[in-house]
Amino acid sequence: MKRRTFIATALAAPAASAMAAPPAQRPNFLFLIADDLTYLGIRAMGNAEVETPNLDRLMRRGCAFTHCFHQGSWSGAVCVASRSMLHSGLTAFHAENRIEQVPLFGQVMGDAGYNTSIVGKWHLSKATLERSFQDRRTIYMDGMFESGPDAYGRPGPGNTWSPSDTSLKGQWLPTKDWRNNASEPIQHSAQIWADTAAERIAELSAKPDPFLLYVAFTSPHDPRQAPQHILDRYPAHKVAVPPNFLPEHPFDQGDSKVRDELLAPFPRTREAVQLHRSEYYAHITYLDQQVGRILDALDKSGRAGNTYVVFTADHGLAVGQHGLMGKQSLYDHSTRMPLIVAGPGIARGRRVDEMVFQHSMFPTVCELAGVPVPKTVEFPGLAKALRGSSAPGPDSVFCWYRDFQRSVRTKDHKLIAYPKVGRVQIFDLKRDPWETHDVSAEPGYAAIRADLIVRLKKHQKELEDPLTLTL
Repeated sequence: MKRRTFIATALAAPAASAMAAPPAQRPNFLFLIADDLTYLGIRAMGNAEVETPNLDRLMRRGCAFTHCFHQGSWSGAVCVASRSMLHSGLTAFHAENRIEQVPLFGQVMGDAGYNTSIVGKWHLSKATLERSFQDRRTIYMDGMFESGPDAYGRPGPGNTWSPSDTSLKGQWLPTKDWRNNASEPIQHSAQIWADTAAERIAELSAKPDPFLLYVAFTSPHDPRQAPQHILDRYPAHKVAVPPNFLPEHPFDQGDSKVRDELLAPFPRTREAVQLHRSEYYAHITYLDQQVGRILDALDKSGRAGNTYVVFTADHGLAVGQHGLMGKQSLYDHSTRMPLIVAGPGIARGRRVDEMVFQHSMFPTVCELAGVPVPKTVEFPGLAKALRGSSAPGPDSVFCWYRDFQRSVRTKDHKLIAYPKVGRVQIFDLKRDPWETHDVSAEPGYAAIRADLIVRLKKHQKELEDPLTLTL
């Protein structure tokens, strides 16, 4: 079993304020980030199968960006790249090597007089953690919790692995001294992060300075574990198989046997997809309950009226779509995630359909706080969009996965290039939102193909992509 690494440290006092406004007038920020949560993992985003009442109410309270993307990854651990871009503000081909050279999200807010605190998953370097947050007492440093070999290849002959069995560890952690892997009682990681976040809200709200509390869940990443009474809400045989289900991806998209893909047997069966999606939904519902507890703690603190709440995820997940289980692809299910922002001056129930990047939340928080955005930040802020600006977003967005895949997406079409195998896919997203029909060879799409190739190569040049494509 993979070793768990936790850090618990007591920190120095916050840096002196760089702001002129009185602390009581400056907004607070509660930043909640999930792990492996696709954009259709929320009922209010259009998935009637999953129960997410607390995230639904957060959407009613604020603004949801319906087309939020991450920009790609140099690693199969996509969350490392996504979080590197979020915390540095650097774009796809800069974040990997320059993150240690630039001011970081939490660091900038701390230097501006905010009390900064982190709970949950980090998954970047210890040095960046120490620069980013002043209070870091409840931190999980690794990428994921393991739960033994039986968590893979399911369903399979004789496999009795159960997501509600607390003896299997994984997301089930001892609460007496969970850092040292002590014994009973056992709680889910999401409950531990929520308990700690609620405590931090009470502590931070008792102080006069504004705060930034960053809560990073390890849910709904596998092992997708949840209490049995929540699992019972999602009988596997009743869970829908998505329209883009395939027994196998039609060709090797790169990393076709990466760890995530080993969770279910090959070829995929409808039964396997139903099982994994039922457990995914249960894990999301349990996450939603913990988010609700944190929102309740904020309401109880008396600081909710002057606090921006951000909910997002590091990336999406396939869970049986296109013959895939993981996030190492450039289909929408893996590149899109939720992004919800509620708080002072944000219209309730607002939806923005313009394409944005999740990594824009670093400059956006700065804009909302009145903190100067560092010149090193390369993503645009979204504060104007949150406040009702109708200015259009970018007309296309770029995404990449290692040397295996490149994509460009407009509102209506997407091109994905697979240079290792010499393949190109084009999808007409208005007619085919599930990306099931490749139209790249159809004569009627020749002009669109040519336009997408021009856009893709332009993005590559602007972002300093070292890969040369022959298309």
